[in-house]
Amino acid sequence: MTGSRAQDAVAAAFQEERGRLVAAARRILGSPTDAEDAVQEAWLRLSGQDPATIDNLAAWLTTVVSRVCLDMLRARRARPAVPHDEPLSELVVTEDDAGTPEQDALLADSVGLALLVVLDSLGPDERLAFVLHDVFGLPFDEVGSILGKSTDAAKMTASRARRKVRGVERSRGARERQRAAVDAFLAAARDGDFAGLLRVLDPDVVWRAHTPHGVVIRIGATEVAAKAQQAVHARATARRVLVNGEPGIVVWGPNGTAQAVMSCTVEHGRIVEMVSVLDPHGLAVDLPATPA
Repeated sequence: MTGSRAQDAVAAAFQEERGRLVAAARRILGSPTDAEDAVQEAWLRLSGQDPATIDNLAAWLTTVVSRVCLDMLRARRARPAVPHDEPLSELVVTEDDAGTPEQDALLADSVGLALLVVLDSLGPDERLAFVLHDVFGLPFDEVGSILGKSTDAAKMTASRARRKVRGVERSRGARERQRAAVDAFLAAARDGDFAGLLRVLDPDVVWRAHTPHGVVIRIGATEVAAKAQQAVHARATARRVLVNGEPGIVVWGPNGTAQAVMSCTVEHGRIVEMVSVLDPHGLAVDLPATPA
């Protein structure tokens, strides 16, 4: 096979693997943009590699993408601080039907949501070992090779990550208290009930609103309640959903287009933190304004 044909064959084989590689990188990094960058870096490295030196292209690509992801995770950890205007990790929005305990358990066990919940608690090695083995079934000897560890050490690393993922599961009672707080916030906002908003907001609540023009931060129950109270004049529909597996809110405009997604952190029955994304053109929420 000529050099040109060999390169064409490698390019075609890469495209066949690309979807799998992006999926793995997204699980590891928690960011679609970073995942695309990691896979693109693998393609650049592959373009400069002699195809004859690669025995198993799928395994080679998995190793390269994983190591690129590992470098990116370690670089994140090395940063002294994260600026407020850094892009958010992907927000996963799903229905919250307040179902049975069994349904809640299934939700808590969802790998994608669990990884989002523990995004900052897993170390780079733990995260990569967990995703590659528990999600994509890569043998521990290969995981260890990527991490530069023995097979047993890779098993221990994945085990630590697994315990952390399981440790974020919420009890049924805690989930109901979260739902109650979000529902109370929505009801008070709809009615313009300032006192009701103050009751459900922690005195030191922080609201970070990511807008197309930057990040707006409001601190304190009075300031947050005053802003939320303005919702009574808006021609919009808002209801409770799950955002990254936790009770949150989506707001739809009069034309049925999602205008905002908000995640809520509830402690002791009060909302202590709110993170919202306000971007009518950039939100992909595949849910109706009225639940089915």
